[in-house]
Amino acid sequence: MSSYFDIIMIPLQLLIVFFTIYYFVISFFGIFPRKKERKILEPRTTFAVIIAAHNEEKVIGQLVENLHLLKYPDDKYDIFVVADNCTDKTAAVATKAGSQVFERYNDNELEQGKGFAMEWMFTKLFAMKKQYDAVVIFDADNLVHPDFLMEMNNRCCKGEKIIQGYLDSKNPNDTWISGVFAISFWMINHIWHLAKYNIGLSCVLGGTGMCIATDVLHKYGLGATCLTEDMEFTMKSLLDGIPTTWAHDAIVYDEKPLTFKQAWNQRIRWAQGHFDVGGRYIPKLFVEGLKQGNIVLLDGVIDLIQPYFLLLSTVFIICSYIYTFVPFYTNVLYAILPYEIWQVIGIGQYIFPVVVLLKIHASLKSWFYLLLYPIFIYSWIPITAIGWFHRHEHTWSHTAHTRSISFNDVLVPESAEIGPKQIVLPKNSK
Repeated sequence: MSSYFDIIMIPLQLLIVFFTIYYFVISFFGIFPRKKERKILEPRTTFAVIIAAHNEEKVIGQLVENLHLLKYPDDKYDIFVVADNCTDKTAAVATKAGSQVFERYNDNELEQGKGFAMEWMFTKLFAMKKQYDAVVIFDADNLVHPDFLMEMNNRCCKGEKIIQGYLDSKNPNDTWISGVFAISFWMINHIWHLAKYNIGLSCVLGGTGMCIATDVLHKYGLGATCLTEDMEFTMKSLLDGIPTTWAHDAIVYDEKPLTFKQAWNQRIRWAQGHFDVGGRYIPKLFVEGLKQGNIVLLDGVIDLIQPYFLLLSTVFIICSYIYTFVPFYTNVLYAILPYEIWQVIGIGQYIFPVVVLLKIHASLKSWFYLLLYPIFIYSWIPITAIGWFHRHEHTWSHTAHTRSISFNDVLVPESAEIGPKQIVLPKNSK
């Protein structure tokens, strides 16, 4: 009987072993101290800073004011806000704060959302008399480290075309949801993005805090057909030999969801988009990767296959529980890897978050939230399943932003390695 199930279960176990080892090994390259980088400090790159905003009057002003404080020559960057189908005072607030505002209205629900707004803005940007070397994209709820553009300038001058900055949290202590969300981003930043950049693999754009060379945007456009246009753009470019690089010291502070419902809805959208992009780009990247013998392209496949792997792993765990009562397949896990190695990997899953929190000098509250972190991780299972069933839907779900913090009210770390890693409000702040 087991032979019939082995047709499925043995390949499934082989996949689990491969991905487990792959993720574990990659993670190590993100926890070691970084090599000292020789940076280009002369500001040579001109930037168009673009913010897509839909009903963001509560936060847009603080971001624009913050962007005017960046340590970069004023004549080398301009700030543009796309007020996309707004029914509030977003445009007026952004104008008053000192940005150039372009208002967009579109009644077609199928052409609404950040991707469409950005594409619309790019056509405006490319038609301007003044042209820019690169475009930097932020979300309306962000705050930005003063050195952000200088760090991106360094990478642009070194020939990097698509660059993702360090996505931090501006509200890691608001609720346990924002706290565990922040931890997940810190983990991804270090044991995935930084790790992959250190060994020459491509990262993935995160939707904000990203820099794209203008000539690349001219060629591809951002793409607005998907709920995760940043991931789609990453894979499109990767297929053409342009990887996404990582700027660890280009820090942007993002607002994390405050409630479980907000986090749930946002992650479902991410899962939907991930499956959508995966369905279209996994075959292309896999074929080209094999054809060229290109590990960077094959690693892109691994990026896209993650939600599928999560679902398959869940199925296997369920089967393994059944196996304890009815051994209906051949268990080869311990034949491939000794039990001791599985123990080491299991312990490593608990050690990596501790190392990352130590590196960034996390607050005491973040250490408490680490105890709740498994809840956040396991909630990805039903979210991913729902995302798969709704993977062909492209309806945009906007997350309301409310964390109104002025940049003058925060204490900013000097780098992504030296804390405090959180936004710290003054004691007299109300």
